[in-house]
Amino acid sequence: MTRQELVSQIKSKKSFLCVGLDSDISRIPKHLHTSDDPIFTFNKAIIDATKDHCVAYKPNIAFYESLGASGWVSLQKTLDYIPKTHFTIADAKRGDIGNTSKQYAKAFFENYDFDSITVAPYMGVDSVSPFLTYENRWVILLALTSNKGANDFQHLQDDGKPLYQHVLEKSKEWGSEENLMYVVGATQTEYLEQIRKIIPNHFLLIPGVGAQGGSLEEVADKTLNADYSILINSSRSIIFASEGEDFAEQAGEKAKAYQLEMEKYFS
Repeated sequence: MTRQELVSQIKSKKSFLCVGLDSDISRIPKHLHTSDDPIFTFNKAIIDATKDHCVAYKPNIAFYESLGASGWVSLQKTLDYIPKTHFTIADAKRGDIGNTSKQYAKAFFENYDFDSITVAPYMGVDSVSPFLTYENRWVILLALTSNKGANDFQHLQDDGKPLYQHVLEKSKEWGSEENLMYVVGATQTEYLEQIRKIIPNHFLLIPGVGAQGGSLEEVADKTLNADYSILINSSRSIIFASEGEDFAEQAGEKAKAYQLEMEKYFS
């Protein structure tokens, strides 16, 4: 998907919502466990309930690969079911030496046909560049995450700047605003204005709204630009809004509430 296609979807729907499909087999409603494929049955219902309110879906690969071969089948079926109008993110956090990253890129961009993949930048440019060779595909680079351990490395000072700023400044040379996004946690709001100064036009994937306590309003106020180039991800607060038989209905209502809150930012 091109940048313009994604921006057009955002403006058309007045939504920058991404639904995270962290489909934990231990949490999906019990009545689905009699299905031949409980994960896909759950995802299908979630997609049907939320697709009118969001512009992207982000399967967290760990919840699929942890199930072995059947999990990969569920993932493929889920991808096939997601409307082609929606941006897809493989939340895989890959990144290795060049020839290995090349195989990861082939797996997720050719075999699974994702629009994008999350990538860890720790090993540098040669671990990231294989993903950037694909036309109309995106790398979503980890920059400043919302987990507690982010403080272990991401804020370490070097040359008067924290490490995450060095990552932003260096990595933006590797790609462009057309194929490179960044993960910035919603709970890191005090750093968002500085991040926007470094990368004013790049897309940001912002997890942490909802279950992790991030504020949609505060994040949007500090990151939105003329292209509305942000994706606010919510996973558990939407897909597990209910763990009963009304799970899909409640997920749809939660996604709709997020979209209505986002709508006020569109003129």
